[in-house]
Amino acid sequence: MNLKLHVWRQAAGSSEGRFVEYAANDISPDASFLEMLDIVNEQLIEKGEEPIHFEHDCREGICGSCGMMINGIAHGPLGGTATCQLHMRHFSDGDEIRVEPWRARAFPVIKDLIVDRSPLDKIIQAGGFISVNTGNAPEANDTPISKAIQEHAMDAAECIECGACVAQCPNGAAQLFTAAKVSHLGLLPQGQPERYTRVLRMVEVMEQYFGSCTMFRECEAVCPKEISIDFIARMDRDYIVARFKAR
Repeated sequence: MNLKLHVWRQAAGSSEGRFVEYAANDISPDASFLEMLDIVNEQLIEKGEEPIHFEHDCREGICGSCGMMINGIAHGPLGGTATCQLHMRHFSDGDEIRVEPWRARAFPVIKDLIVDRSPLDKIIQAGGFISVNTGNAPEANDTPISKAIQEHAMDAAECIECGACVAQCPNGAAQLFTAAKVSHLGLLPQGQPERYTRVLRMVEVMEQYFGSCTMFRECEAVCPKEISIDFIARMDRDYIVARFKAR
């Protein structure tokens, strides 16, 4: 496959950025999107040019670090997939591909395709923990949890903190991320003692950095773990109860 890339290059957050055109030739359809960028970078290095900077780690859709906008879509055209899991067979020979960093006020560009996603960490630090001292690992059957609750909690816990929901949202909202982090703890017994203080703290921090949710559902559409916006409704219910409890 031969492709034409338009890649956002920006030396630093304080610098002006621009799209630069690169040729990606002889790319295997079985190569991942990141492997394709690796090949382009090898060619740039051979020519003495600076490679394209992008973030990555596991390359297995687990860590969430590889996010970027591909033709205006967070993580690219294939649903339920992180950038590292996207393969070039989902494009056609001769395609032009526009590659950008996450576009959100809360995620300033560090360099090229790398952005600062630390506001997501601040939300977790505000309440994404439990203080119950459980001691040694308890016997699994000591605390019965229904299968439906287990699965619902795991659906929320699948969030990998990639930030695609924020990047795709026209408002730059982080409700889906925050709701997932609130819910996966709030659904389980060990998360109950701080259930309502947790949602107050996390929502308060979220509102400092991110926009408001107006249910465009763009977040749900691009989430690589296909987390449902139903969790936003659950978080909102807990938040209303928490506000009354705090009065």
